[in-house]
Amino acid sequence: MSEFPTTTAQHARAKRNAFTRFLDGVEWLGNLLPHPVTLFALLAIGIVLLSGVLGYFGIAVEDPRPAGAKGVAEDGMIRAVSLMDGDGLRRIFTGLVDNFTGFAPLGVVLVAMLGVGVAEKSGLLSAAVRSMVMGAPPKLVTVAIVFAGIISNTASEVGYVVLIPLGGAIYYALGRHPLAGMAAAFAGVSGGYSANLLIGTIDPLLAGITQEAAQLIDPDYTVLATANWYFMFASTFLIAAIGSAVSIYIVEPKLGEYDASKADPTILDEGMMQQLTDKERKGLRWAGLALLGVLALMALTLWPEWGVLRNAESGDRMDSPFFDGFVVWILIFFVSIGYAYGRATGTMKTDRDVIDAMAAALSSLGLYIVLVFFAAQFVAFFGWTNLGAITAVSGANFLVSTGLTGPMVFFLFILLCALINLSLGSASAQWAVTAPIFVPMLMLIGYAPEAIQAAYRIGDSTTNIITPMMSYFGLILAWATRYQKDLGVGTLIAMMLPYTIFFITAWSLFFYLWTFIIGLPVGPGSPTYYTP
Repeated sequence: MSEFPTTTAQHARAKRNAFTRFLDGVEWLGNLLPHPVTLFALLAIGIVLLSGVLGYFGIAVEDPRPAGAKGVAEDGMIRAVSLMDGDGLRRIFTGLVDNFTGFAPLGVVLVAMLGVGVAEKSGLLSAAVRSMVMGAPPKLVTVAIVFAGIISNTASEVGYVVLIPLGGAIYYALGRHPLAGMAAAFAGVSGGYSANLLIGTIDPLLAGITQEAAQLIDPDYTVLATANWYFMFASTFLIAAIGSAVSIYIVEPKLGEYDASKADPTILDEGMMQQLTDKERKGLRWAGLALLGVLALMALTLWPEWGVLRNAESGDRMDSPFFDGFVVWILIFFVSIGYAYGRATGTMKTDRDVIDAMAAALSSLGLYIVLVFFAAQFVAFFGWTNLGAITAVSGANFLVSTGLTGPMVFFLFILLCALINLSLGSASAQWAVTAPIFVPMLMLIGYAPEAIQAAYRIGDSTTNIITPMMSYFGLILAWATRYQKDLGVGTLIAMMLPYTIFFITAWSLFFYLWTFIIGLPVGPGSPTYYTP
């Protein structure tokens, strides 16, 4: 193993202050939990048993959605559904395979890894990482990773399947703790999920749900996809700054110096810090030309009026097959630039080399696939039993019962959304259930739907990184174990918890300052107040 360059963060011992001891306690408690695969299996069984108890006692809450809407029961109630009776057990047995194969992140990860495998096996990723980080100031590398993570949300899942493992590789190449690099990327991609400089795929989705909820009070009310753009644009820089500071001054010092003996030997590359050769530079030039070709192809399918991947009915660019199937572009992108690099450097000569690279990439996902099988059952059972919806509605009803009407209500609202997100991880699914409660309620006390939606997005984003219910949590855990074989759920949660604490605190205060102190709109034509 070649000697890594040293950094101040590596040699600085973490001060054992109260906050560090608290994180140590979280890590210790979390690591008392069993292996993640076992944990999800036990949780799935626990949901089945709990559903039997709640179903027996007839636990139910009033459905906030209007009568006659899709999925609303005739009596207007959301009831706990038992999986312990005959119907429930039959549904488990017939749905087990579909739960696994239909788990959304699984297909995305497998397809994306086919392309990433080609880029990795050809040597492109190693050369690209070295070209980026050789001589780069460590603190600027951290800022770049967090910022790139936030921006990656425009392209949906690309940050999860590409940037987070790349963050670990970059830190490893610099001789810094690779888990700190993964944490920085994870914080940007998932903790800062709603912040962005551009309108992403989540914006029109949430706006549509908000509009439907607002029309329960005002049938003519419309909410645009750009409703939160100003606030989320500014939030990008806030989250990038906070995420970078937490990474540099809290997470990395706590992790300490990296012990490479804990890593999977297959990831250790003796040449990670070697200077680029002339052949590698030639390969990067060819990869750059392939990149330009892919970008040109992407533009031709989306930008012109006749673009084949625009929405066939409306001509819209955002709500279109281009973004709905963006994982295909990830595949095309990495296969193209990886093969171009491999041909130029001689690491890839035939189609067999490409196939072998894809096979090797998928073989490294064995633990993730096993984890997904059990995680998919847990998520499916949780949805079938209505426990997620009951939890969300109960939490919203609690907010109503507090009787708060001033702007301070938004702090409680954001906190409640963050807590609900721990059990109902999908942003759209959570908002579909809670928007019909929160939006009309807050409109009636004088706040506009656009401002309500912006506050919701803060709570929804900031706890993504500490909940196993987040779809990609298992994938992050599987990748992290490549650098630390004995890594547990508690270590990952404790590593990400500082980001959650600082994100939700600073972002909430920023929202309050933006909307109620300075009085800026959260987006174009988006008011803060509403007159019933």
